[in-house]
Amino acid sequence: MKQYDYLKPIQRAARRVRWAGIILAILVMAGVLGYITILFGGRLVVSEEDLVLDEKTFVETKDGEVIEEIYTKNREIIDLSDVPDHVQQAFVAIEDSRFYEHSGIDFKSIVRAVYKDIIAMAKVEGASTITQQLAKNISLSNDKTWMRKTKEVMAAIYLERNFTKDEILELYLNRIYFGEGVYGIEAAAEHYFQSPASELTVAEGALLAGMPKAPNSYSPFDNPEEAKERRNLVLSRMNDTGSISAADMKSYQGATLGAEEDESESETWTNSYVDLVIAEAAEKYDISRDELKRGGYRVIVEMDPVAQRIAAENVKNGEFVPGTNGEVQGALTLMDHETGALRAVVGGRDFKHGDINRVLTAHQPASAIKPLAVYGPALMTEEYTPYTVLPDEKQEFADNYTPENYDGEYDGSVSLYQALSESKNVAAVWLLDQMGIDYVKGYLKELGLETKDKGLAIALGALSEGYTPLQMAEAYRSFAQNGKVTDSYTITQIKDRSGVVIHKHQSGEETEVFSPQTAWYMTEMLQSAVSEGTASAGDYRKALAGKTGTQQHLDGDNKDVWFAGYTPEYVGTLWMGYDQAGENFRLEGGSSYPTRLMKDILSQIDEKKNLKKSFARPEGVEDLPEPIEMPDIEDASGSLSLSGLARFRGTINWTPADDDRLVYRIYREEEGEDVKVGEVTGKGEFKVNAFGIFDQTTYYIVPFDPLTGREGEPSNKVTLNWDL
Repeated sequence: MKQYDYLKPIQRAARRVRWAGIILAILVMAGVLGYITILFGGRLVVSEEDLVLDEKTFVETKDGEVIEEIYTKNREIIDLSDVPDHVQQAFVAIEDSRFYEHSGIDFKSIVRAVYKDIIAMAKVEGASTITQQLAKNISLSNDKTWMRKTKEVMAAIYLERNFTKDEILELYLNRIYFGEGVYGIEAAAEHYFQSPASELTVAEGALLAGMPKAPNSYSPFDNPEEAKERRNLVLSRMNDTGSISAADMKSYQGATLGAEEDESESETWTNSYVDLVIAEAAEKYDISRDELKRGGYRVIVEMDPVAQRIAAENVKNGEFVPGTNGEVQGALTLMDHETGALRAVVGGRDFKHGDINRVLTAHQPASAIKPLAVYGPALMTEEYTPYTVLPDEKQEFADNYTPENYDGEYDGSVSLYQALSESKNVAAVWLLDQMGIDYVKGYLKELGLETKDKGLAIALGALSEGYTPLQMAEAYRSFAQNGKVTDSYTITQIKDRSGVVIHKHQSGEETEVFSPQTAWYMTEMLQSAVSEGTASAGDYRKALAGKTGTQQHLDGDNKDVWFAGYTPEYVGTLWMGYDQAGENFRLEGGSSYPTRLMKDILSQIDEKKNLKKSFARPEGVEDLPEPIEMPDIEDASGSLSLSGLARFRGTINWTPADDDRLVYRIYREEEGEDVKVGEVTGKGEFKVNAFGIFDQTTYYIVPFDPLTGREGEPSNKVTLNWDL
């Protein structure tokens, strides 16, 4: 056996060679697999979804005026063709001067970076190309590890193999962060220079190109000296790469920064309206708030910026009803009653996003409900007209309900017209009681004001849940539009980030709740309420119909005050009160405050818009006769003239009222019951025939209103006899 001992070293050497070959093969295979993984594994690191950038949504008017931007990241996508060449060159010069030469990885830079890392025994320097930076921003973390760097290389190679240089640069310029919540070159240009990226100068482009390395440190607002130094470095690099001449470099380096802050970014006058837009997009078009913040939509809305600004400024700074516990809140709506489009919305005195939008908060409507719940439904019957006489005296109804007039005064009886204009509580409750609660609730349901309440207090708006200012505006629209209601809306259409219209407002079917005649009667009566009734506070010189409401606590203090009404163009509501209810939240004033403020707002809008002076009577309806004011006759007198043998003709005279519709009834005093001997219309004279020479008769005149069928107070008495 010893004779083979000399072979053992050979065998051991062979085994070593064999294992070395196996290891080498494994290493080669691993290298090949690693190379293939790096070369083709980028698709595992980069997803198509990651390449879709979050983009802000614009809310704008039909005229193209941007009123607000909605976003998580303040970014607006821009085509590379809209970015000036000198701006592109600035970014390439400072970030990756060999961008157009390498294939995603710049090996010269890598060797330099690796050398410095070895010397420092740590990862201290990057050698990232623009493509690598884009890859990192798409789906990788910011930690400096070899694994992350490997993935970055994989992603960069994938991007270079699947996208052109221009596409990569476009993605990069749209994705990078510029500080202060701004992403992408377009939003950065707007934020720092108040201009689109397409209009950036060489110096401005260089300033922006220098910011992504340290956006906060190089902010032209917070650190102008550092920003200028960085900008000048970018300009120097542009000269090194041949993008600009040395002379131009010197000129641009001497320029001021030119950055300008946008003061309008802090304004909040549009917030209430946009809050409704966001809610409507979710409810009506299934686009969530989060999707709006990243989806890059253009939402075209019905806001009138003139009306919205005036309304917001007045609600913020106007005179409000005083209260016992700090600032009283308010909410206003202004709707185009022809279409249902909301022109202005104010959800609070200084509403900001995230606040309670009080346009959507329900409160007891008080007497503002009377036209909708009582008088409108009454006029839809054959039994009641605007001049039907209603009782106006304190009385008790079912369940010991005893309403009182707000001023404690009672006239005994009033016309429906007067009861509405002067907001008589007892008359309204009596009328609802006569019609029936179920009958009235049917109308409220059609008006979008459904209620579970079952008591007569519905007539006075004392409801368990109440209605929102927006609901009240939609309901009052029925009087302005021939008795028809429709839903309000803010959004005209929505476009996706490609400019394609994906949603468009479709006008819904109108529901006729009241007849055109009833609606017109209500318009004429509500104009009277504004001119001389409970809504007469303030001054507005154009056409306005409306009603006030003052809701009280049980012990008499006020808690909600309203004005609801309409012009030939708008229907609007204004509520004032506290968000909370209870003993400590009381108002020290009434509905005159929202009435005056609404008239102030309309007056200011009128200065800009020249609103109409009168309502146009719809075809096929009759005008409501003006109320007849009953006169007091105190100057009646009489005379006799000879008309035959022993016979006289008597004449009774008085001063007639200016209204020639007034009827004057002449009564003769008789024992037992006085007798009406005649009547005249619009005149101040009455003839008494066949008056005997020895007769002595006493007469008096009683004015009579043919509209209401009521008589007035008797005049002074006139006695006719021979001694006269």
